[in-house]
Amino acid sequence: MHNPEARPGVKVLDRGVEFSVYSENATGMELCLFTPDGTETAHLPMSHERGNLFRLLVDGLKPGQRYGYRAFGRYDPMAGHWFDSSKLLVDPYAREIDAAYRYDPKLAQYGVETADIVPKSVVVADLPEATDHVALPDGAFIYEAGVRSLTMLNPHIPESIRGTVAALGHPALVEHLQKLGADAIELMPITAWIDERHLRELGLTNAWGYNPVTFMAPEPRLCPGGISELRGAVEALHQAGIAVILDLVFNHSGESDQFGGSLSFRGLDSATYYRLAEDDPSVFINDTGCGNTIACDHPMVRRYIIDSLRFFVTQAGVDGFRFDLAPILGRTRHGFDTHAATLDAILSDPVLKDRTMIAEPWDIGPGGYQLGHFPAPFLEWNDRARDDMRRFWRGDPNMTGLLADALSGSSHIFSVRDQHVTRSVNFIAAHDGFSLHDVTAYVHKHNGPNGESNRDGHDENFSWNNGVEGETENQVVMARRRQDIKALLATLFASRGAIMLKAGDEGGMTQYGNNNAYCQDNETTWIDWKAMDEELIAYTGELAALRRQFAVFSETAFFTEEDVSWLRPDGETMTVKDWEAAECDSLSVVLSTVERESAAPTRLAILINRSHEEVAFSLPERDAHGWHSLAGQARGAVEIALAPRSVSFYAEMLSETG
Repeated sequence: MHNPEARPGVKVLDRGVEFSVYSENATGMELCLFTPDGTETAHLPMSHERGNLFRLLVDGLKPGQRYGYRAFGRYDPMAGHWFDSSKLLVDPYAREIDAAYRYDPKLAQYGVETADIVPKSVVVADLPEATDHVALPDGAFIYEAGVRSLTMLNPHIPESIRGTVAALGHPALVEHLQKLGADAIELMPITAWIDERHLRELGLTNAWGYNPVTFMAPEPRLCPGGISELRGAVEALHQAGIAVILDLVFNHSGESDQFGGSLSFRGLDSATYYRLAEDDPSVFINDTGCGNTIACDHPMVRRYIIDSLRFFVTQAGVDGFRFDLAPILGRTRHGFDTHAATLDAILSDPVLKDRTMIAEPWDIGPGGYQLGHFPAPFLEWNDRARDDMRRFWRGDPNMTGLLADALSGSSHIFSVRDQHVTRSVNFIAAHDGFSLHDVTAYVHKHNGPNGESNRDGHDENFSWNNGVEGETENQVVMARRRQDIKALLATLFASRGAIMLKAGDEGGMTQYGNNNAYCQDNETTWIDWKAMDEELIAYTGELAALRRQFAVFSETAFFTEEDVSWLRPDGETMTVKDWEAAECDSLSVVLSTVERESAAPTRLAILINRSHEEVAFSLPERDAHGWHSLAGQARGAVEIALAPRSVSFYAEMLSETG
């Protein structure tokens, strides 16, 4: 029986350190103590207490003590039990580990000692509780980045901290985020992970971090200073008004399938921490495609998830979380439940309730696509808007209505259950898939360097190459791609809801057609700052400033007829025939809004021309001031010649009677 008072983890007391670990099926547990050089100095039996908790208080221990566990019980994988006391196990509640995880065949071999290859958990005392918090505004601009890809080649950051969390707080990086106008940086996983076992033979390493073993301890290769290093970076970003979101993986662990190793959960109690097939407990349910699925509906696992989130809020001041393959958080034995206990616990927890929560609303399990079905106020990655914006600019037919819906916050998705606001996170590109540049430069994926004969990654990317596949010195092709990138950026920044930009896309970064670069911890994923397009960076900053200038972009309520008009290039209202036309390449969107600084009522026009020809646009005037370009053209323009493959913004400031 689960005891709600059971408190796993480590407590630093005046007299020593108390260790607690949870297991429903272990018959015994030992605490193993180590010196910093890895020498085992003691293995101490722990008392088995109520609530399936094993506990031991050791006098005289201090923060910095290395430790691990050995669990005793039945080794019977056919029944879902993998107990093996030769395996040193990392504490799931470890806040720090002393080395990175690394795969070794010994991890999967019964009866083979692993203390020499498994990282040691480290006792860490609590920091003073973080009180600073930067709340994300509605319609926030989120910048998604991996720590190493963002900082490894930045010439303005000292080499000593490149590739680490400490680099995130460096003034050069903070200034870049401010220049872009980002409201938040979303960090790809920084918790300790293990490289997939097949990568070692290929000479590759995991570059993304979506293969964690423990869910609190920072990855030593990224964050050698532990939680204090993360807190310092968060504080530096907060001083610049930039929020920090952590991308966390609670859906699976790097122990993988039945051929994987025992590092933590599996050895402590596989049948509790993982979902096993009811008719054959030797089989790990694989709703993730990564070999196993965490049992997020188990009460102790739920507590572990909540405690992990609280840890990053209270100890580092983190402002929000993005959940990888988030339907698993809401999946029970009966399928996905919008009101699953774990989702409710996240939203109702008093420590977490003011933090931003973002779901990646799909996995590969049954009923795994749940876009629009997460409970408010969860934000959700919107892959349909991504695909529809790409397909419109690729030139696919019958895309006008779908583009309009994406620009409007995808009301057909987020209005379910009588909701009246969008919770969409719109994006054109993310870490998973083509970069923004590659959307315009590659029709086909080029994943050969990943060592899987180009079988990995998505085959359909809704991309185009402007006449040449891949990188080229052809100036005409390069100019066309650049124009398309600007059009895609403008479309993204003109959309209603939160928006997300992949780091490097503001400067035209390429990944050479690799749309699954998870194992490319090298120049494929590292931003080459010297090659970044400064004009594109400036343009991105202008778009972000425009979003801040007009209130319409921070509002999330769905448009009414009074809020928006959809016009043909001649200025007339779009008809049903216009909407249904297969090749509708040009339209304008006129929005009623307020200019923030002056509080003046304003009409904002977004002109869109995906054709390869210049198109003449007319805008209906309502005020003597007339329309003026937000790029600085003269006032009074009603007839506008819009360049091919472009998006332009115009405003008409209205008088009180306008």
